[in-house]
Parts: sequence; C-alpha cells; structure tokens
Amino acid sequence: MTNPTHGDLARRLEGLNLYLVGMMGTGKSAVGRPLAAALGYRFLDADTSVERVAGRSIPELFAEVGEPGFRDLETAVLGQIASWHSLVVATGGGVVTRPENWGHMQQGVVVWLDAPPELLLSRLAADPSPRPLLQTADPESQLTSLLSQRQRLYAQADLHIRQAGEPVEQVAAAVLAQLPTILKQRQAPPQQPAMLQNAEGHTSPSLN
Repeated sequence: MTNPTHGDLARRLEGLNLYLVGMMGTGKSAVGRPLAAALGYRFLDADTSVERVAGRSIPELFAEVGEPGFRDLETAVLGQIASWHSLVVATGGGVVTRPENWGHMQQGVVVWLDAPPELLLSRLAADPSPRPLLQTADPESQLTSLLSQRQRLYAQADLHIRQAGEPVEQVAAAVLAQLPTILKQRQAPPQQPAMLQNAEGHTSPSLN
C-alpha cells in the first residue's frame, strides 16, 4: 500500500472495497491504480485474478468453457475478493449480469465508470488485447448491443462517473470528489449519558 493523499476519506471508508464497473474500454484498470494510490488501498484487476486462478487467458477460457464457464469462475473469484478489504477492484464488463456478483460487490462501494460508445470504440480499436465478446463481423453493433443490455445494471451502482476522454488522473479525482456524497456521516457519541425513566417516573443513567 502507498501513503494516502486522501487519508480522511480512506478513514471514512473504513476498509470498504471499491468496485469499478463499466463497459470494456471505460478505463477501469487505468483509473483504479491512481485511485488506490490516493486512498492507500491496494489495486486488483479481477480479470487478471481469474486468469491467475485458471492458469490460462480469458480468450482461452472462453474457447474452452464458453461464457457461462467463465462467468462461474469470475463469480467464485469475486467471492474471494469480497472477503478482503481496502481494495480498489477493476471488474470485467459483464460482472453486473449475475445477481450473486452484486451480492459480493454491494458489501463495498460500486462505482460505474461511464463513457459514450464512440469513445469506447476508439479506445478498443487502439487496444491490442483480444476481447472475446467482440470477435464478430460487426464489433461496433455488438458493443452497442452489450451496452444497451447492461446500462440498467450499471445504473444500480452507488456512484455514477461520466467521462469524455479526460486523463485517468482526472477521472480518479472525480471519483474521490464524489465519494463523500454517498458515505453516511457517522454520528458523534452523545456528550451526556442517556437518561432512562422507570415506572415511578424517576430518571437515572441506567436500569439499576
């Protein structure tokens, strides 16, 4: 972990994990690293964790067990991640499609990184990483279809961050600026003990 630059916010989070969700190309991993550094958290890429557990790449997993098999492993890995704390987790784009994944992520704070389709397509075209779900004759239509299916699911996130091509540090700063708006203020303890009243109408600080 690094020394946090947002120590007060990190203390308010009390170790809650931050889960970054959104379509492929939204920059979850790129934004997650400076975000974790600012909070003194560790950064974890869920897809990389799946590959490490499986001992093979995600394209290889899709080829061998299909999307359902990949999703089963993704859910199992996410369940293990949820047992840890003080993490910023970049999730896969389809993690929101399974209710059990929400059960894991909602133990922490879920942040939706949103971006317009044209920005996603531009970024994906420049990224040599293979994307199994876009291996079609018309990847643009496929991306638009996936986005249409998933938007209502992403919208269940605690925080919605829109972006339009800003530097990743600026997007991370937007997350840090908006996180306090969704964290409940902890109530200060009462300065005086609570006074209880018995059946006879007498008050005292205890039932004795």
